[in-house]
Amino acid sequence: MRNIKLTIAYDGTDFQGWQIQKSGRTVQGEIQKGLSRMHKSEIKVHCAGRTDSGVHANGQVINFPSNLEIPADQYTRAVSSFFPKDISVIRSEEVDESFHARYSAVMRHYKYYIFPSRVRVPQYRLYSLRTVHQPDLINLNRMASVLVGEHDFTTFSTPNEQVPNRMRRVYAASFHPQGDFLVFRISGNAFLWKMVRSIVGSLLEYDEKGFDANHVRHALESRDRGYAGMTAQARGLFFDRVDY
Repeated sequence: MRNIKLTIAYDGTDFQGWQIQKSGRTVQGEIQKGLSRMHKSEIKVHCAGRTDSGVHANGQVINFPSNLEIPADQYTRAVSSFFPKDISVIRSEEVDESFHARYSAVMRHYKYYIFPSRVRVPQYRLYSLRTVHQPDLINLNRMASVLVGEHDFTTFSTPNEQVPNRMRRVYAASFHPQGDFLVFRISGNAFLWKMVRSIVGSLLEYDEKGFDANHVRHALESRDRGYAGMTAQARGLFFDRVDY
């Protein structure tokens, strides 16, 4: 048995998230179904990070055991016919047996696409959040800089998430213009459920209300969900890549 690592991309629009559920189409379910057909035996995969319903991925990473005599770099092509059109394999390789897509990861990177416009553009609606308010880029980046470092992110988490603690380390967080979009990029060792979406929605709301970095600092230190703004919609979020 070899340990195979795949880097994959997917359009999350028609999925009920990554994780297999009792009902509904999921990314994990489609991948395991395709790999099991390919191997003619049940295959289970590990992923770098579970995404919610509607969230997309540019560089999700999975690993699984395989006994097929296929060159590791050829899995990219071999797997394609077993996956649906909204899942694509970008890269394949054989890795050491100790490699685990989730536990071996040291940094995860996300992007969130914001479309500041008073005019609706239909082709953007499934992949970005439209906001009529024109954000202040300088203010947004000053607020985002407060998030860098190791903090308790209770304020930007969901109250019903069952985790030992909400301490996470953020290595970078910033907004950048990219064509028609304003893109929020954030990198960290790990993220809480809906944490990135809560941060995006909150910072946009703070900016619209005229708040500054001091307000973000106070909200973060309060560890109180009451200080958070709206949770941004899933469709603008992309799991961008993973570092190992």
